[in-house]
Amino acid sequence: MAATQYGLTMMRKFLPLLLVPLLAAATNQPNPFGIMETGRTYRTLGEAVAAVGDRSGTIVIAPGTYRQCAVQEAGVITYRAQKPGSVVFDSTTCEGKAALVLRGRAATVEAIIFQNMRVPDGNGAGIRLERGNLTVSASLFRTSEEGILTHDDPQSTIRIDHSIFGKLGRCDRDLDCAHSIYVGHYGHLIVTATRFEAGMGGHYLKSRAARVTITGNVFDDRAGHLTNYMIDLSNGASGLIANNIMVQGRDKDNYSAFITIAPEGREWDSNGLQIRDNQASFGGNYGRNSTFVANWTNDRPQIIGNRLTTGIKVTDRR
Repeated sequence: MAATQYGLTMMRKFLPLLLVPLLAAATNQPNPFGIMETGRTYRTLGEAVAAVGDRSGTIVIAPGTYRQCAVQEAGVITYRAQKPGSVVFDSTTCEGKAALVLRGRAATVEAIIFQNMRVPDGNGAGIRLERGNLTVSASLFRTSEEGILTHDDPQSTIRIDHSIFGKLGRCDRDLDCAHSIYVGHYGHLIVTATRFEAGMGGHYLKSRAARVTITGNVFDDRAGHLTNYMIDLSNGASGLIANNIMVQGRDKDNYSAFITIAPEGREWDSNGLQIRDNQASFGGNYGRNSTFVANWTNDRPQIIGNRLTTGIKVTDRR
């Protein structure tokens, strides 16, 4: 599928997510958080999470804008908007971290919007994942310091699908940079059919996961501000990066590469990494050169079938 056609398809899919929050208001329901399995409802998200406890449960959230947050200490919880795109978590964090702080066995987030998360250490996120599996689908993360930030859990998997990450990241205040997504030492990171755009600093997708599957995404940096790489595999990785569209913008802190392999030290073997059938270009005539895959190791990933605009070298050793 051509880049323009693919981009239009993605935007049609995500348009309801972009429009609905403009109309959302604080809910007028006294108990907007319901547990599907029990039928009971709760005044706050934290109360609903506590009610699930160490069991499995689905918390269905009524439409509205919420200045609430919650910490999941245990169990397997699905956080689901009653109506896709109608639930907004705005500006409130728990533990100085995120709207959802997750350290249970697993969590799923469906069709929820997270925005305006800021904290003193510069890592305010929609989701802070500290352990367990995570699945995110049809969700929107915007205008925050970070979209998703994780700790380490080498036995677990993160899946992100059909979501948007926009106007995220920062590298100011003499603090370490924040990124649209920053994944620690996880077992497997899977990102599919997701859009990254208008970053405000840092990388769009930074990962220390041992294995990655990054397919069918759009990285649109044309409205980015002082951004860095599209995909940063900080310590290397095996897996697949395929069928992504990447457009590099003008306002870059570092435009020297689109994808990196182990710039912070090799921990994972990248010989089994495939980077294929992607498209990379500049968003305008910037009079610059760049490298599609910058490699800090002697590993030899398979880089084939990618369509690169003039001025973008396939790979180099750094």
